[in-house]
Amino acid sequence: MALREQINDDLKAAMRGGDTARRDTIRLLLAALKQREVDERKLLTDADVLATIEKMIKQRRDSITQFEQGGRQDLADKEKQELALLQAYMPQALGDDEIAAAVAAAVAEAGAVAPADMGKVMALLKPRLAGRADMARVSAAVKTHLSKP
Repeated sequence: MALREQINDDLKAAMRGGDTARRDTIRLLLAALKQREVDERKLLTDADVLATIEKMIKQRRDSITQFEQGGRQDLADKEKQELALLQAYMPQALGDDEIAAAVAAAVAEAGAVAPADMGKVMALLKPRLAGRADMARVSAAVKTHLSKP
């Protein structure tokens, strides 16, 4: 089953079950997907859907930080609930060891030897790890790997 179909089925189930928080979050997700389809004038693949979900997850994390700093725990809790619902659609996240192995393979493949080669390595890793790893963590791992003597 395609990810988009699963999301639509989950919306129907949330509506039948009266789960308003889940329903509202899924509607936000579907609206973002529809907007992206209109903007790009194409049907989204599962990879595109995952990229959109990943972007929404990043937005939620940023919002949680801002709300907690501003003393608005009620809004932070709402964002945390949405974050949990969105993360359910993401594939299993990679661990630090798996990220390190992917970085080492990409560095060898790109022939990178200095921090200036980071762009080449990230260009290889981004499509491979999209949706499965936080790219900020991947970037930090690449930087660490290339900084070693």
